[in-house]
Amino acid sequence: MILKVYNTLNNKKEEFIPLNRGKVDMYVCGPTVYDTSHIGHARCVVVFDMIYRWLCSLDYKVRYVRNFTDVDDKIIKKSNETGEDCKTITEKYIDEFHSEMDILNVLRPDVEPKATDHINNIINFIKKLINKGKAYHVEGGEVYFALDSFKKYGRLSGRNIEDMRAGSRIAVDDKKKNPMDFVLWKPAKPGEPFWKSPWGDGRPGWHIECSAMSYEYFGKSFDIHGGGKDLIFPHHENEIAQSEALFGQQFVKYWIHNGFVDINNEKMSKSLGNFTMIKEVLENYSPEVIRMFLLSKHYRSPIDYSEDSMREVAIGLDRIYAFLERLEKAGVQNDSSLTYKLTDKPTGKLWGDFETAMNDDFNSAKAVALVFEAVKKGNKLLDDANDNPGEDIMEIMNLVYSDIKAISNVLGIFLLEPHAWFKVKKEKGMEDMALDPVQIEALIKQRAEARKNRDFSKADEIRDHLLNKNIILEDGSNGTSWRFE
Repeated sequence: MILKVYNTLNNKKEEFIPLNRGKVDMYVCGPTVYDTSHIGHARCVVVFDMIYRWLCSLDYKVRYVRNFTDVDDKIIKKSNETGEDCKTITEKYIDEFHSEMDILNVLRPDVEPKATDHINNIINFIKKLINKGKAYHVEGGEVYFALDSFKKYGRLSGRNIEDMRAGSRIAVDDKKKNPMDFVLWKPAKPGEPFWKSPWGDGRPGWHIECSAMSYEYFGKSFDIHGGGKDLIFPHHENEIAQSEALFGQQFVKYWIHNGFVDINNEKMSKSLGNFTMIKEVLENYSPEVIRMFLLSKHYRSPIDYSEDSMREVAIGLDRIYAFLERLEKAGVQNDSSLTYKLTDKPTGKLWGDFETAMNDDFNSAKAVALVFEAVKKGNKLLDDANDNPGEDIMEIMNLVYSDIKAISNVLGIFLLEPHAWFKVKKEKGMEDMALDPVQIEALIKQRAEARKNRDFSKADEIRDHLLNKNIILEDGSNGTSWRFE
């Protein structure tokens, strides 16, 4: 089956053919670590984690690199405001980022390079650009990339360099040969971190670090470069200019960019005060709900974060877990010691449809919809069989169960045992609503007595009372169980 990927460079879906058979090199721009990560950062990381998992499931040997920008104007500004040194700040937020991404079940990349650990690589890269006439050093210590030396500039973003020059609001800088030239090396100001270089004490510009680090790990060309759509211009455009001007060959074969996260139908921005931090979302929703929300739309589309959308996702996830629990009670073959690897290849229809969706530009939204459709059909079969299915139905249910478990490894959701999921949900629900499980069990017992005495009005009253507290009762042959909605 052919994997097709939307390539931002050519604005179309293309068959994915890596540079080296059976191997994929993928570089994703990570965060600038000066503050707590927000839900937009989480979307990028979760999306490329999903892409990484799918590539692994296709038996590619993937080398995955995601960097940290740990020297930047924003970090220095934070240092000046707090009095903490830059290294203390960046290490704090790297640790926080790792902790939050681990909670969201994000697999760690093979390498997570920091810009400050690659200063020599960056300096050497800049030296080569200067020697080739693609960059120049000016009095005062700056080094600029000479944009006129790269005629293909603007190809990724679809911008015309002459139009950009004409409409430029960039402040006049007499040191630049062209107002659109961008900085590769900045001279140090008093109190700022700096490194020795042929051009004086200073630090790298933002764009050069990714060109230098990707070259360090992958060489002159590699398969996939990813990040949010906000990085297309100027960051990724400038990376292409630097790398292709130096090496004279294509830098990246496939450019993949994820869409933005809006908050209540508004663009997330500091000016609006609607930046929603991951740690805040984790206080209200389980990691699986957050992850499923982030994968519930196609990665290139915008996604709107709101309480309503999160509540809808939470209810949907409950539905999947309730179905898995129902399958187990019906006798599905559930070996708790069985592990599902990313390279497992189930044979059910659900998995086949899932493969088709994922090979169509990693369509996780379609993939999630397929799981819900399978749950709906499965529940109908179990309803018709009164939860006592015959061998033919059980064969179908075993395939569905196996497929969902394998899918969970690719999407990184519904990985828990159903009883563990509902146990955690019960405990949190009782804590949030200050409910006593003894009282709930007592009400369930009263309802059972009312039903036994054919006092259905009283039984319904108790059910409705519990439903108002988001407690769902489920009657079965072994009695009544309950869970939080």
